[in-house]
Amino acid sequence: MRTLTLFCLALLTMVSCSDKKSHPYTFYYWKTRLTLNTDEKEALNQATAPYLYARFFDVDQAGGRIQPVGVITKDRSFATDKKLVPVVFITNRTFLHISRDEISLLAKNINHLVQAKTSEYHLNTAPEIQIDCDWTAGTRDDYFTFLKELKQLSGKTITCTLRLHQVKDKKQAGIPPVQKVYLMCYSTSSPLESSDKNSILDVNTLKNYLADIDQYPVGNIDVALPIYSWGIVTNHLKKHRLINGLSQKDLNNRHFKKISENEAEIEQDGFYFGSYLSKGFRIKVEEISDEQLRDVVRFLNKKIHGFTIVYYQLDHQFIKGQNFSI
Repeated sequence: MRTLTLFCLALLTMVSCSDKKSHPYTFYYWKTRLTLNTDEKEALNQATAPYLYARFFDVDQAGGRIQPVGVITKDRSFATDKKLVPVVFITNRTFLHISRDEISLLAKNINHLVQAKTSEYHLNTAPEIQIDCDWTAGTRDDYFTFLKELKQLSGKTITCTLRLHQVKDKKQAGIPPVQKVYLMCYSTSSPLESSDKNSILDVNTLKNYLADIDQYPVGNIDVALPIYSWGIVTNHLKKHRLINGLSQKDLNNRHFKKISENEAEIEQDGFYFGSYLSKGFRIKVEEISDEQLRDVVRFLNKKIHGFTIVYYQLDHQFIKGQNFSI
């Protein structure tokens, strides 16, 4: 009887340990120049997935022209053993009123520019291109046609990001013609609206949007999680704007009056965080805790199996003190 009890305890321990197995993880890189400082190199070296998802450029439509914006450059010192997955962000308006010929030309130009930058900087890239676009019901058909065209032209695996509303409203948003999507588990609301919720990630809101994610008809799903933070500045007219990279410690200023743990009112006009802010302006800091991330992963473990985590984003101001193995 004692032997059986010990065997059962050992089995329970083994099951418990397997349940706690960490997901492979890596990062998005979203700067316009490929360069890594010491902290970023260390964090990337410790990442357990073999890729780095690097934004190569954006594509936007302005003045009737579709063109690349913020094309990536590379510092001589940049080096990593990770394979780079080129990521291209395309604005939704790029696909408004686009013709069939323009879709083909867009796919051709994007493929050419990705190849050109890869060759110019001698980058070790994966056979994948990820497209990031917040498509809508009105642009979905043209966007999906573009994804097919890019796959045919490039000969590579074409993947895309998947936002929360595109999951919840999948009948209207449609299902992208790809074999793999990256579920963006952030931006649960707009930071420019007055709300008590954390606009980067409100876990209850996310769970509501993703209640049926286990029924999403794309079999391969990886998960993007936020590690960034910002401050939302509200002026006297209740207008909002963002200052990236702020954390709660930035509110410890003798010219600020703390309202709560994550909010303060400015008591003296001046330059703060690179901006001129007036007396009476308020700053609300939004950042993400380890427990919020663990809560999301626990929820998704019941819905999606064997996913890799891609943290947004690799930047020294967001990676210090983080526990990425969850």
